Amino acid sequence: MFILGGLCFVSVGLINEYYFKLKKSLLIQQSVSCLVITTLELIFGLILNVRLRLNVWDYSNLKFNLMGQICLEYSVLWFFLSLPAIIFYDYLRHWLFGEEKPHYKFI
Repeated sequence: MFILGGLCFVSVGLINEYYFKLKKSLLIQQSVSCLVITTLELIFGLILNVRLRLNVWDYSNLKFNLMGQICLEYSVLWFFLSLPAIIFYDYLRHWLFGEEKPHYKFI
């Protein structure tokens, strides 16, 4: 789970860094980040839970789930949690590497 969380955080930052250089809205960045996080969760779930049978998580009891590995409820949660991740990643790069202070367009 730690590896998946770190990979999701870095992925959200890289999406922001490389694909949204033109100051796209945060809502679009959050939407793309949500899709990436959900996809990574599905891939890791299929490997860890289905293939290796580690049973790390199981969303089978939730509505709108796919094979018990991802569900709509958590995808919506990833959408909202991606906002602090985007902002934190940008400020980390600003503080650690002296990059320009981040500016955001919400819509």
